[in-house]
Amino acid sequence: MINLIRQKLSLPFSLPANDLLRDLIYRRLWTSILISSFGAQVTMLALPLTAAVLLHASATQMGMLIFMETLPFVLLSLPSGVWLDRVRKLPVYIVGESLIALGVASVPLAWWMGWLTMSWLYVVGFVIGTVNTTAGTAAQIVLTQIVPRERLVEAYAKNALASSGAEVAGPATAGALIKLMGAPLALLADALLLLTSAAILRGIKIVENRPVREDAHFWRDLKAGLAFVANKPLLIALAVTVGGWQLCFNAALVVQILFATRVLGLSEQAVGLSYMGMGVGTIIASVYGHRISRHLGPGPCMVVGITVCGLGWSMLAMAPANAWGVAAFALMLACFSVGAVLIFINFLALRQSVTPEPMLGRMTSTMRWLILIPAGPGALIGGWLGEHLGLRYSLAFAGGMALLLALLAWRNPIIRAIKVLPTLNKHEETVVR
Repeated sequence: MINLIRQKLSLPFSLPANDLLRDLIYRRLWTSILISSFGAQVTMLALPLTAAVLLHASATQMGMLIFMETLPFVLLSLPSGVWLDRVRKLPVYIVGESLIALGVASVPLAWWMGWLTMSWLYVVGFVIGTVNTTAGTAAQIVLTQIVPRERLVEAYAKNALASSGAEVAGPATAGALIKLMGAPLALLADALLLLTSAAILRGIKIVENRPVREDAHFWRDLKAGLAFVANKPLLIALAVTVGGWQLCFNAALVVQILFATRVLGLSEQAVGLSYMGMGVGTIIASVYGHRISRHLGPGPCMVVGITVCGLGWSMLAMAPANAWGVAAFALMLACFSVGAVLIFINFLALRQSVTPEPMLGRMTSTMRWLILIPAGPGALIGGWLGEHLGLRYSLAFAGGMALLLALLAWRNPIIRAIKVLPTLNKHEETVVR
């Protein structure tokens, strides 16, 4: 009887027969993503609030904090891709979740000991970025080992739906934790959730085809990854487009919390409540993103996503410092999440659909390297504009550049022409090592 009950509970009756969540392995991965996303909501608020409120960081210092989180991608993405193609990806993913937990847990420890400074936060940001450089790439590859390539857009949409649940309930919970415990101590909740996520991942069993190559050579393999991306016009077009979006996003990101607390006068808890708008946007885009992509095509769908983000940042740049401004802040967060989901469910699926399995690690790391090169300068530009001209100028820069980028992407015949996911032929699967 107990086994029968367990069997029944393991099957979500309301799901269609072919739904991905009926697959036990994918369901464990999805659950892990859901839990770690709740933790990410705490860090997303608590870390910058610690800098802005507790340490009284300037806009330039906030820009430096974001820059330190993106710097490891520029320094380490390429070599980590070569390494990932030689090792099992799931253990890297699990260890990464655990190391980030230790990193965020060091903040309340440093605060309690009286050591907490912006330099400490810079180091924590660099550690988190370093782990994400490898573990984040491994996580994307793990998905391709679980889900058939033709269902990757659907899988990424469902992953975004998992994140959206956290984005709806997470910010309010994080805001309450920050108000009750203070921003540094609230990071302990993130550490606990990340460790729980890692424990769930340990239960996933994946058969990974990773043939041992006697002729493996680090630098030759690294160059092969770069050459693979350079010889794919689609990948180059995607890298330029999403890299441009990263510049805009990071320019806006560095001033969002400062704008909310110093221009709109929001408390930590009110900021958390406003961030629920991000969850609402993610839910909308997660539910309808796959349908929009099928209707418009993956390329045009990405252009729509960039446009929505640009409109949100531009709107907030002009928002008044009153209740309407608070509403505009929440609406901007919703626009950002809608746009980001529409961009990334297609971007990630497109780049993986044209890459043979032996090249996935190098391709993923190379693409992450390319799109995040502009992220650091974007954060520094946003911080400089915010400190010397005003926080609204950073938002206006991000919004205007994003709208210009959307226009250029639409005029790119490669992006505009992508109506369906491309597929690999047998020759492409076998010739790449």
